[in-house]
Amino acid sequence: MNRDDKWKKMQKLFFVFFRIGAFTFGGGLAMIPFIKREIVDSNHWIEEEEIVDIFAMVQSVPGVIAVNSAIFVGYRIAGIWGALASAIGVVLPSFIVISVIALFFSSFKSIPVVANAFEGVSAGVVALIITALVQLIKPSIKDEYGWTIAVFVFAIMSLTNISAIYVLLASAVVGIVISYIKKRREA
Repeated sequence: MNRDDKWKKMQKLFFVFFRIGAFTFGGGLAMIPFIKREIVDSNHWIEEEEIVDIFAMVQSVPGVIAVNSAIFVGYRIAGIWGALASAIGVVLPSFIVISVIALFFSSFKSIPVVANAFEGVSAGVVALIITALVQLIKPSIKDEYGWTIAVFVFAIMSLTNISAIYVLLASAVVGIVISYIKKRREA
């Protein structure tokens, strides 16, 4: 890849992730549908089945899913500089907005319209998270065992205070055991 192509890819990565960072509210989970649409549907950088694996992988490391996703995709498309361009692109809009809000926060928070706007954004974020859930269910849960594990994990996470790390590790072990048993039966 020549220097001009790499530069164009870095610019494209920056602007795609800048747009994602600028027009989504509610953090990483709310960004999942937008990241998927841009990465898979619009730019065809990654296949749909891979994006589920990428989201699972970037959630398992420390950090924000949007930034981790940006770094992963950026690195895959244009190496280290692509990862840097993507990460800066997704973080910069929030940094700018938070900096401006910090300057005027004390006068903003008492305005009823602003308080109501934040309430509306919160409701919208819930809808975005549900949309992400619906979009990711089909490629990630493939059989009745997957559904069983998903239901148990949901119940455990909703009804207990067990750490998500332990629940995810237990789910992985159960998935490996089920896969092993299925392969033994087929053989």
